[in-house]
Amino acid sequence: MIKTASKIIKQLSSEPPKLFLIDSIGALTTSFFLFVVLRNFNEYFGMPERILTYLSVIAVFFCIYSTTCFFVIKANWTPFIKIISIANLLYCVLTISLVIFYNPQLTIIGTAYFVGEIAIIIGLVYIELNVANDIKKIRIVKYKND
Repeated sequence: MIKTASKIIKQLSSEPPKLFLIDSIGALTTSFFLFVVLRNFNEYFGMPERILTYLSVIAVFFCIYSTTCFFVIKANWTPFIKIISIANLLYCVLTISLVIFYNPQLTIIGTAYFVGEIAIIIGLVYIELNVANDIKKIRIVKYKND
């Protein structure tokens, strides 16, 4: 598994726009599930609809940010990657807090959904931060060699 993560990090370090594309697709998927699926089948998940709406709006903003970075940023990727990774991490903290607060209302499926979502996002944050560090190292090496 570590070898796979290292391969992914190396690949994305050489093609940073792909990382923003992956992040934007993930945020769009999250927003869709929260706003459309979980809200419409709330009895199976248990999180209040109002909270699902707020979380989906946050995910839409993340999608817009990552999509904009994908199309607009042409160099100096590191700060933009760090911004989205920290935002994703804060989203996880918020989601964990909400799962704890609304735990009595959540169903097993609801809890499983949010734990799964958090796990996926934490994995993405790990990759994003490592890609940002790799890009920074690559730039330092290039600078020293020039």
